Amino acid sequence: MMRKKAILSSWLWLAAALVLSACGSGYSLRGGVIEPPKFAPDFTLTDQNGRAFRLSDQRGKIVLIFFGYSACPNVCPVSVAQMAAARRELLQEANDVQGVFVTIDPERDSQSRLQRYMSVFDPTFLGLRGSDDELQSVMKAYGVTAVRKEEPNSALGYSIDHSAFIYVIDRTGRLREIMPYGLQVDDLVNDVRFYVHEKG
Repeated sequence: MMRKKAILSSWLWLAAALVLSACGSGYSLRGGVIEPPKFAPDFTLTDQNGRAFRLSDQRGKIVLIFFGYSACPNVCPVSVAQMAAARRELLQEANDVQGVFVTIDPERDSQSRLQRYMSVFDPTFLGLRGSDDELQSVMKAYGVTAVRKEEPNSALGYSIDHSAFIYVIDRTGRLREIMPYGLQVDDLVNDVRFYVHEKG
């Protein structure tokens, strides 16, 4: 029952955002726009280099956050690869974009494993981890769902069913969009470019 409620809550949040996206300003944004924008919940975790990462320290950049885990066979690598591809297409504008991957699997995603994982996609991306309590707090704040599934016949031992959104945070620290899995790289480029050049 708790799992169903958590998943339902996550989907309701996305559905509301997608409805609100139709109320944008003239520019055609393609994700689930949060209107009015709200400040993204601040948090502090540790990156793949052992340094403290605090979201509020990223003011001045567009931050793209994805919650996942390195052993994920499909959704996570596809999503992070799309973030990396979008950043490449942005060229000089990419200097204003910070990609962030927050692991929901700290048991397996050690600091060294996150170093290797991030290097596959984009060397500027930050892979974040923390204690179970720290991660649960961040996930709750962002409406992230994650349910562990034991797989005794698999070499992995377990998998994690989880929500798969890219959270877009603007230069002032406001959560502006929730981009659902399945959007194209061009969609991400389109929307991030808008926030890079947004005035005020």
